[in-house]
Amino acid sequence: KLAMEFPSEDILLLTASPVIKAITNFKQVSKTLEEFDVEEQPSSLLEKRYPNIKVIQSEVKQLKSDEHKIFTEDGKEYMYEKLCLCAGAKPKLIFEGNPYVLGIRDTDSAQAFQKKLAQAERIVVVGNGGIALELVYEIQGCEVIWAIKDKAIGNTFFDAGAAEFLIPKLSAGKQEAPIECKRTKYTMEGKEKEKPTAASDKLGSALGPDWHEGLDLKGTKEFSHKVHIETLCEVKKIHLQQEFIQLQCTSLAFPKHEKNEAPDEVLWPVYVELTNGKIYGCDFIVSATGVVPNIGPFLDGNNFAVGEDGGLKVDKHMQTSLPDVYAAGDICMASWEPSPLWHQMRLWTQARQMGWYAAKCMAADTLGESIDLDFSFELFAHVTKFFNYKVVVLGKYNAQGLGLDHELMLRCTKGQEYVKAVMQNGRMMGAVLIGETDLEETFENLILNQMDLSAYGEDLLNPNIDIEDYFD
Repeated sequence: KLAMEFPSEDILLLTASPVIKAITNFKQVSKTLEEFDVEEQPSSLLEKRYPNIKVIQSEVKQLKSDEHKIFTEDGKEYMYEKLCLCAGAKPKLIFEGNPYVLGIRDTDSAQAFQKKLAQAERIVVVGNGGIALELVYEIQGCEVIWAIKDKAIGNTFFDAGAAEFLIPKLSAGKQEAPIECKRTKYTMEGKEKEKPTAASDKLGSALGPDWHEGLDLKGTKEFSHKVHIETLCEVKKIHLQQEFIQLQCTSLAFPKHEKNEAPDEVLWPVYVELTNGKIYGCDFIVSATGVVPNIGPFLDGNNFAVGEDGGLKVDKHMQTSLPDVYAAGDICMASWEPSPLWHQMRLWTQARQMGWYAAKCMAADTLGESIDLDFSFELFAHVTKFFNYKVVVLGKYNAQGLGLDHELMLRCTKGQEYVKAVMQNGRMMGAVLIGETDLEETFENLILNQMDLSAYGEDLLNPNIDIEDYFD
């Protein structure tokens, strides 16, 4: 975007990775909903397309904002007129530095996971967001103990009702053939042969929305799905095999039925003690417990305003508290007064929108023009896939911030669709659509228009009434 706005200016892209993430197959589904794939491409492609872009592959060592300078690990320094920080976020690991705990956030860690899984008979997955959901669904031939701190799965994206709708998919045999991986991985020659060092926690690039496609997530056993969910608990401690033997505690076998808790006869490399008192042995633990903004490299000597979620605070022009320094994506925290129907969430869709808008703001500020907040911040809208169902979430889809003053309308056809509308004073404030409902545009309009729907009552979700005809 910047390269197009300022064709005669030099645009520098500093990145720690030899590849860059590119948005491909972009499709505007509706006013606010967009679908796209995220692909890794060699940086040379970007430089070919825009001659005024220069990609520098090196980690940032320090930012001296008062001097408008960036220092890189390879000893070089770069002056900037305007700077945008897009360093994303890093996985929030349950236990740092434990060889049996794997954080999944980027394409490299997904591949390390695939290698480990090929030898695994049982793993423990901790976390309840998008990556945990997809992981648990995709894994075959390996027992999975899934520890979540909530009552129901996937509460970041939907409520207990939607979770109940999805759960049968976990026990069904998987029919779908794996889709070819759309993301190609480029590595520098000789890079693969290097032994992983202690510094292999260097940040890779974040996973795209279809990160598991084409990865053969198979363990050693012959069955398809075996998932046991432990709700309302977190990991209290992790014991290595020797420590566990000394503890003289009992660990549990994989439960065959809900109430069946038999002691385990097998010795495992590592043991997970949960806050509900249960101990399970496993081959390794996947920590999929969200991310923390990656602000570390930029803090030293700079007086950034940092939000309570650990992100750099940005105003409605995506500007941080420091002059000429902008931030976009997972690293930042939107600290303007948001639209009543929008909230920030660290997702690819928002990272793309913020990056695009930040470039518009940097251009407008440079040219002394005024700019309005982008329309994409009017309504929260996200489309994804869980358990092979299309999932659309709109507005305050989980009644976020609405208190008790709201009601839910539901329609559910088992194994086919789940439709939930969040209503307040007769107006639609949010929605969850699972399956091929074809209601996303209609619901988006109803939420954006804030039309009073009281007169329709229960008929709003009546499957025999074609609601789209009403509101086109």
